[in-house]
Amino acid sequence: MYTINEHYLKLQGSYLFSTIAKKVADYQQSHPEARIIRLGIGDVTRPLVPAIIEALHKAVEEMGTAEDFHGYGPEQGYAFLRECIARHDYLSRGCAVSAEEIFVSDGAKQDVGNIQEIFGLNNKVAVCDPVYPVYVDTNVMAGRTGAFSEKNGGYEGLIYLKCREENGFAPELPEERPDLIYLCFPNNPTGMTITKEDLQKWVDYANAQGSVILYDAAYEAYITEEGIPHSIYECEGAKRCAIEFHSFSKNAGFTGLRLGYTVVPRELVCNGVSPHELWNRRHGTKYNGAPYIVQRAGEAVYSKEGQAQLKEQVAYYMENARLIREGLKEAGFTVYGGVNAPYIWLKVPSGRSSWEFFDDLLEKVQVVGTPGTGFGQAGEGYFRLTAFGTRENTLKALERIRGLKAGD
Repeated sequence: MYTINEHYLKLQGSYLFSTIAKKVADYQQSHPEARIIRLGIGDVTRPLVPAIIEALHKAVEEMGTAEDFHGYGPEQGYAFLRECIARHDYLSRGCAVSAEEIFVSDGAKQDVGNIQEIFGLNNKVAVCDPVYPVYVDTNVMAGRTGAFSEKNGGYEGLIYLKCREENGFAPELPEERPDLIYLCFPNNPTGMTITKEDLQKWVDYANAQGSVILYDAAYEAYITEEGIPHSIYECEGAKRCAIEFHSFSKNAGFTGLRLGYTVVPRELVCNGVSPHELWNRRHGTKYNGAPYIVQRAGEAVYSKEGQAQLKEQVAYYMENARLIREGLKEAGFTVYGGVNAPYIWLKVPSGRSSWEFFDDLLEKVQVVGTPGTGFGQAGEGYFRLTAFGTRENTLKALERIRGLKAGD
């Protein structure tokens, strides 16, 4: 008889957003007349900007001729895109990241989930709490954790870095030494950030302890304040201890196209072994590269026209964030985030759990958000809303939520 990977049986129910989708579908089926507004999942709503559409059309035309047809490309990504990324996202900020250290993929989520494969199963893993579920779930699947503990609200063996209101939802350096440290700034789900000075402390800690930081920078395009790092490689010594993940989904609306990249520096070395070489080997073995057409669209993101158009698009979502943040504050909610990130992290009204508040919003005002407890034990009592809706739906949702608050 065959066996299965029993570590999957440790997972708590279904994936968070699958649970939300089922709840919404069940409600819609029983209330077909309901006009539900979805501000839960971080999916974009604005169309692709003209510069990207033009690049897609041109690349499609190329694929229709024998002279310009492209089949399998380099697994690491085409040089034209990797060089654009290196120049714009790193060299322009004083970060010495080369094109050869950049691996293009079909999204940051898969890279964040797969990167743990190149590390030993005995490594101790630290995650923030609340946290993007993929960081936790993929390590559970791999067998780095024990069972889920209802009493402790987490998986045995994981090091949870509690991010609480009293510390500005920023993690503190752990007492127990971790081997792998997941950090995400601007943060999902709280929308909060840390300064370059505070991020430097994490880099110094990782170098001193022999740890690796797995740094998710998917939302860096939404940073509006000075002094907030866009990349961990702005910190001295980060290339010796950090791997960084980027996504085109949020900064360029590629949730339907799928494109991202990961930086694995050559300076990062473990007992004489290069994670860069290991990731390159894994990439070549398990992946045939992002589509040529999509990579040409990614190149257009860095064009003069693309940058101008995407700046307007990001500003549109950040205006949504401002409207939600200020509107909820005026209604009496305690609200965080929404300044350097497209997420608003609000405190649930007293007497309700995160899931109870989710049910209230869905059933009473037909607005969908994400319960904070879905991101970890420390998320209980909080709720995430996204700014990725249309302006019309954002204003309608805000009006409905304010009405619910007033009714309470």
